[in-house]
Amino acid sequence: MKIATFNINGVKARIEALLAWLDEAKPDVVLLQEIKSTDETFPRELIEDKGYRVETHGQKGFNGVAILSRLPLEDVVRGLPGDDTDEQSRWIEATVIGDRAIRVCGLYLPNGNPAPGPKYDYKLAWMARMEARVAELLAAEEPVLFAGDYNVIPQAEDAAKPAAWTEDALFLPATRTAFRRIVNLGLTDAFRARVQGPGHYSFWDYQAQSWARNNGIRIDHLLLSPQAADLLMDVAIDRDVRAGEKPSDHVPVWIDLDA
Repeated sequence: MKIATFNINGVKARIEALLAWLDEAKPDVVLLQEIKSTDETFPRELIEDKGYRVETHGQKGFNGVAILSRLPLEDVVRGLPGDDTDEQSRWIEATVIGDRAIRVCGLYLPNGNPAPGPKYDYKLAWMARMEARVAELLAAEEPVLFAGDYNVIPQAEDAAKPAAWTEDALFLPATRTAFRRIVNLGLTDAFRARVQGPGHYSFWDYQAQSWARNNGIRIDHLLLSPQAADLLMDVAIDRDVRAGEKPSDHVPVWIDLDA
């Protein structure tokens, strides 16, 4: 089962690029972030014509997450538990029914800048809520993955120029500590389980020739429960998608599970 995460940075603006990538990469499941679309205006028919079921948790002009799946989906949940007042669309989960069932959780973690400040407080509170949800799902001892744009640079090797990020919410010590707390519940970073060393990025700013200079960061992660990690066969970053027409500032990251 090939599962990808992709921050599309506006699905309507990049629908042609998304459709072309779906044709080429042929993922079984895609977790999209920053669709920047309501559920009603999401271009679902174009994607359904490619053979995908579509589940969305949208928001006008901002945020928004979606699941695209060639396989049946069950028990779709929208919104991260723990704060009934949170109106931002950043979490969606469902069970994918393949050769074996996989619970997939798609997330768009808050950016948190400027830090310190209310946006950073929201980021850390959101991560604490995620930690609680991860613990809850892990207790079932079933294959689960948590994939999306985490807006977290876990280690210095995950940035081309780590010194440039020391005051940024994505790389502050409290952010990385919160991320490690989540991972240390028993999750595996799928990419780092297979690929070590610097130079592997999933985001490049549109400015300052960041793409041409490979001045990127790795902030799109797939974290696996122990039962899902046992199924891991392959992982990769589709870096060349960034060179296409009207690209997102992110590229897809995917894994292949024996499921």
